[in-house]
Amino acid sequence: MNILNIKNCPPSGRTQACSIRKGDFDIEKLSDYVQQQSVECYFAGSDSWVILSPIEQSIKRKIEAVGTPLKDWDINIYRGVLTGYNEAFIISTEKRDEILANCLTEDERTRTAELIRPILRGRDIKRYGYNWTNLWLINTHNGIRGKLERVHIEDYPAIKAHLDQYWDKISKRADKGDTPYNLRNCAYLEDFSKPKVIWKIIGCNINFCFDEKQMICNNAVDIMIGDREKLIQFVGLMNSKLFDWYLKLTTEAEVQGGGIQLYVTTLEKTLVKLDFCNEFTSIIDERIHGIIDDETLNSAVFDVYKLTDTERKYISECKQVTRT
Repeated sequence: MNILNIKNCPPSGRTQACSIRKGDFDIEKLSDYVQQQSVECYFAGSDSWVILSPIEQSIKRKIEAVGTPLKDWDINIYRGVLTGYNEAFIISTEKRDEILANCLTEDERTRTAELIRPILRGRDIKRYGYNWTNLWLINTHNGIRGKLERVHIEDYPAIKAHLDQYWDKISKRADKGDTPYNLRNCAYLEDFSKPKVIWKIIGCNINFCFDEKQMICNNAVDIMIGDREKLIQFVGLMNSKLFDWYLKLTTEAEVQGGGIQLYVTTLEKTLVKLDFCNEFTSIIDERIHGIIDDETLNSAVFDVYKLTDTERKYISECKQVTRT
């Protein structure tokens, strides 16, 4: 709920504002609470109104003063693969082994093994890494116009025999390719084989990891492609305490059930700096490989954004920063 007290006078852009949480005050003493707890906020532009304390305003200014919208860093963000019927197209290692064992020739077995790719789900994504749960995607892709021919199921009899068990479902699904055996069009299919950042779209925490093992992801995940060094810096920033605080403030949206969602359209507007020095990239790379701990990484992020000791202490102790 928002309560506005408006005065008829020329606008100054400055507003006395107060954020109140349930149980923080006696409603009969609301005016006293606002007078004691309010802060002066500057609401002159078109940006969303955010009520912040002086120290929070200072930290936010430091992040945004050196930042550029993410979309302007020569990156591309895509969602993971949508199968239309996961039960048929996402399989266990045991089922993969069974399909390979049913191949009639060594040539078919080799081609089939190449077509079945390891896949990650949103729940598999952790901070800086992932826990692959031995699931595989039957990547009967629909091709890429002018670059790659679609998969012809007749060339993969063992896979066809598996998918035929689900014909009633896969033939009626909306998300399919030229035939029910094919996945829907995915123009960026080859980008899954490039170095990329991966994060799940919805959850209690939004964690980011860096992948160079050509993993495919399902549609509960977004990926980002771009320059390797910028990708690594992005992972370090997004997983830091500073940006956990900043994303909750500016970017993440609460969803039903208490989770949060990170919308691509909002993330692309987030102001970040991805051309810090090579030393900063090396520090993040060490955290990705488990050589250093979170405290060292967070300290490096505080350094590049030139936070004061008071500001560092505030972020480190902030209750909003709860990512695990």
